[in-house]
Amino acid sequence: MVHHQRYHQLRKGEDDEEAQSLVDECGSAGYYKRTRPKLLALLFLSLLSCCFVLAPCLFSFPIYLFGEYDGPVAEMDAKTPLCSSISNGTICCDRSAFRTDICFMKGDVRTHSSSSSIFLYGSRNPNAFTDHVSSISGEGKEFEEEQLQHEKIKPYTRKWEASVMDTIDELHLISKKEGYGTHRHCDVHHDVPAVFFSTGGYTGNIYHEFNDGILPLYITSQHLNKRVVFVILEYHDWWITKYGDVISQLSDYPPIDFSGDNRTHCFPEAIVGLRIHDELTVDSSLVEGNESIRDFRDLLDQAYLPRIRSLIQAKEQKVQSKMKEEQSLPPSLKPPLETGKEEQVRQLKKPKLVVLSRTGARAITNEDLMVQMAKEIGFQVKILRPNRATELAKIYRVLNSSDAMVGVHGAAMTHILFLQPGSVFIQVIPLGTEWPAETYYGEPAEKLGLKYMGYKILPRESSLYNEYAKDDPVLRDPESLAKKGWEFTKRVYLDRQTVTLDLSRFRKQLVCAYDYYILKASRHSHFLS
Repeated sequence: MVHHQRYHQLRKGEDDEEAQSLVDECGSAGYYKRTRPKLLALLFLSLLSCCFVLAPCLFSFPIYLFGEYDGPVAEMDAKTPLCSSISNGTICCDRSAFRTDICFMKGDVRTHSSSSSIFLYGSRNPNAFTDHVSSISGEGKEFEEEQLQHEKIKPYTRKWEASVMDTIDELHLISKKEGYGTHRHCDVHHDVPAVFFSTGGYTGNIYHEFNDGILPLYITSQHLNKRVVFVILEYHDWWITKYGDVISQLSDYPPIDFSGDNRTHCFPEAIVGLRIHDELTVDSSLVEGNESIRDFRDLLDQAYLPRIRSLIQAKEQKVQSKMKEEQSLPPSLKPPLETGKEEQVRQLKKPKLVVLSRTGARAITNEDLMVQMAKEIGFQVKILRPNRATELAKIYRVLNSSDAMVGVHGAAMTHILFLQPGSVFIQVIPLGTEWPAETYYGEPAEKLGLKYMGYKILPRESSLYNEYAKDDPVLRDPESLAKKGWEFTKRVYLDRQTVTLDLSRFRKQLVCAYDYYILKASRHSHFLS
């Protein structure tokens, strides 16, 4: 839950414990220098006033200075003002966002991984400011090159968070005069754009892998229709293995390990950095084609469907093999097949509830009783305990075929992306985690089209109830302690707390979820008839 440290906001006043109702029940700007005119006749005063008013509009040109460009990089930003028009030989950086910086390069783009640099060669205005700097060629010899522009960027989407950004490799984007490109010959020519990004930082936490990496990659590159090469800083083989199915839906080309590949790769254009909108979401108003988070989920369907089919086929083969073995048994040893079939049919008619189980901190200590209660209500229950080594396609298969999911607030709730729109998501919210629970998972769930039910536990349902006095702010007013900082929140509420559900209270959530499924199923049946 490292992502919680971004804000510590207070949202609600204190509620009476017993009266608590169930949540959601059933680059740089330029300037124009003017000199003050001499005193003129009154006849010209109005004209001069108009000139002064219009001067900023007439002479401010940080964005459109280099002319119009209609390539794919520019198309992505058709709905944003910064860097929407660039010309050959130009580097344009948008540093206006709170979460991320992103730069665009067009022309003769060449990588130089040993110096963490990306060079751009092309003609520029001969009157532009230049800086003669000393560089080192591929052979290690020093020579003077004319540097027209030098930008620095860390291509990771948490730029406000200094502690993690300090761990991210920095890239140098350098444009030089036409003709200097011959100093670095191209080892690999590409006829499609490149997108440079980092898989460092919080990579290893599934929330951050999707929120800070995969979703921004989709937002930044989907308009290129898979004609793009991904160049990755802090490259991890396990990350490529884990997300290869998704990456293949965004690019037709193998990704490049920027630091591990010392060859000079040449591109016609490059995007350095990724755009990000909000927590686990895609803002359709900022994306060309109005793609939304549901379109991203459709992409996940396409990514995992082939693997899921192979899993189903393997299971069917295993079942057929078992049936053949049983047929060879003596009649007295054969299982009652009809009873088994009847049980399968009966189970298929029940809504499927998946419980994302935790161990250790924020675990549900009476999970077995909760599961039994869910079965009594009418659910078919599947307990899922994913870990870092669990294949995502297998998790996707389970959740994509479920009707509801229950889990305690934490990074594993990122798996809501795998639920079908219309499914129910019940998030158990421990003490002190209401704001991040709603912000990082509750609100995104609703944008995904899920029926979201937040279950905010009472102090007596927390293990902290036995550690603190009943009037201690830790129990009575967790939000007031947000000012103590992230480390306090993590140490007390995330790392030391477990949950013992009030089953009679939680039963209302499960019944509501079950009734919602029945209503939805009846409407669907009525529609088909």
